[in-house]
Amino acid sequence: MTFSYHGRRYGFRPNPAPATRTASRILLRFGLARWEFVLRQTVVAPGGQSGWHYHDGTLFVLVTGGALDHPKADCTPVTIRPWRIFREPSGPGHAHLARNSGARPLTLTVVYVNPKGSPLSRSIPPPACAGEPSARDPGH
Repeated sequence: MTFSYHGRRYGFRPNPAPATRTASRILLRFGLARWEFVLRQTVVAPGGQSGWHYHDGTLFVLVTGGALDHPKADCTPVTIRPWRIFREPSGPGHAHLARNSGARPLTLTVVYVNPKGSPLSRSIPPPACAGEPSARDPGH
């Protein structure tokens, strides 16, 4: 078993493209058998987003502030309010976007349960429906 604790001594770092106006920090990371567990906090500024992506493992997400605009690959609008926990299934069939369409920062605390050696996410091109106004602006 490998283990690392990062605590508060590490600050938030900007997330790589295609994410915009987002920053994260890893609080805890450990491996057990063929799995890696990561506890991560993310802040998304108003207008920020993750870029379309999916995960190799399963995530458990707690929205701790703001509201998460979370369309799936079919661009169906989904909004997750503060203090809600949800499970994000693995694989390309569960691609999604995480964005902040609100006026206040969006804050998330996420537990990743990934196969060892997998990245935290895999970027994909936006689906065709993402070009439609309702997919870009959840207010319409």
